[in-house]
Amino acid sequence: MTQAPIRPQLPVVDVVPGNATGAVSTARAPRPRAALVGLLGAMSAVFAITVDMYLPSLPQVAEEMQVGEATAQLTISFMMFGAAFGQLVIGPWSDRVGRRRPVIIGAAVHIVACLAVLLGSGIVVFLGLRLMQGVGAAALGVCAQAFIRDRYNGPVAAATLSRLMLVIGVAPLFAPTVGEFIAHHWGWRAVFAVLAACGLLVMLAVWKFLPESHPVERRAVGGLATAMRNYRVLLADKRFLAFAMLPGLVSGALMAYVSGSPFVLQGQFGLTGAQFSMFFAAAGVLMVGMAQINAHLVHRYSPIRIIRVALPVQISIVVVLLVIALLGVGGLFGFLVPLALAVSLQNFVPPNATAIALGRHGERAGAAAAVCGALGALLPAAISPFVGVFGGTAISMAAVMLFSLTVALAVVTFGTGAFRRGGFEAGRD
Repeated sequence: MTQAPIRPQLPVVDVVPGNATGAVSTARAPRPRAALVGLLGAMSAVFAITVDMYLPSLPQVAEEMQVGEATAQLTISFMMFGAAFGQLVIGPWSDRVGRRRPVIIGAAVHIVACLAVLLGSGIVVFLGLRLMQGVGAAALGVCAQAFIRDRYNGPVAAATLSRLMLVIGVAPLFAPTVGEFIAHHWGWRAVFAVLAACGLLVMLAVWKFLPESHPVERRAVGGLATAMRNYRVLLADKRFLAFAMLPGLVSGALMAYVSGSPFVLQGQFGLTGAQFSMFFAAAGVLMVGMAQINAHLVHRYSPIRIIRVALPVQISIVVVLLVIALLGVGGLFGFLVPLALAVSLQNFVPPNATAIALGRHGERAGAAAAVCGALGALLPAAISPFVGVFGGTAISMAAVMLFSLTVALAVVTFGTGAFRRGGFEAGRD
């Protein structure tokens, strides 16, 4: 057997000896280096880019494949279903074999599925390829979260996850514009050639630079039975489950916007593809700014307290958005402003809720990250198609956003007393 070549590694902190969870104590853990956060963010951003770069092409896909808006939106939902399934399988697998191998294999699956789109296909085959793209992208995202839980805990983990959201939030700044440019000049299928190239770059960066965060002595033993046992433990923890569901429900509102906005803003309000991409980028700038603010706030306030403020504020703004849509007042500007504000608040809830959820189960970080990631993909995939089902209008988009956020508030309020009591440690009770 030949020895694997020694790979240069990005600087990372050491795991505290004797810590059974493998997490760094919150009192001793320094903040991760920017290069490491950037690489983990790039891993997580593959999913976002694969969605966002394709968005301006949705009307073209519907026209070329002769399907309705609701069916075209399923190409987003199927990718999210694939991500949900992939994370449930890959998370426990990474607990057994480490984080690097699943990332590299997942990236390869994503690349192949993107290149296969170039060969031409009908809607059924295309949906299958989107499913595969979701599975491949899931490996990168779930292992990035598990890596953070392997190394960090508490507020440091929350801040790191928030900075991950900051990197992911850069995707909407350029992905739709790039996708619109490519689709305009070379057709929408060419977008997937660029996505394959992005996946290849991330795979090479992981192979060369990402250190293994889950050493052999802490890896899970056993196969399917162990994975099922871990999932039973996680699903029996109602507080974990409440906080794990929260990012998916909040992201349901985001995906209602993502899947509905191309039809609402271009079809109903008359924006061109370029104008739509500009608005999408502007909303992305706000999301990046809010993620940066959250990364600073978690060092002063507990994650649960941030959620207690941000979620009701986001709901209030969406109520205003729905009223504007129902009454037809304010025009384009009056609709876009609350829409952008509502979307920008997205990054206050998921990173904090995820940090609380993962902090409860460090010994099974891969499985815990898989449940969080699967719910984060499955719930939006189930919620967002209703925008198209109910007409693909501004009213239906705002109504679905409001429904998703309201359910999120109900789940975290009644699913755990931590939301009412406040405090980071309350999430552990």
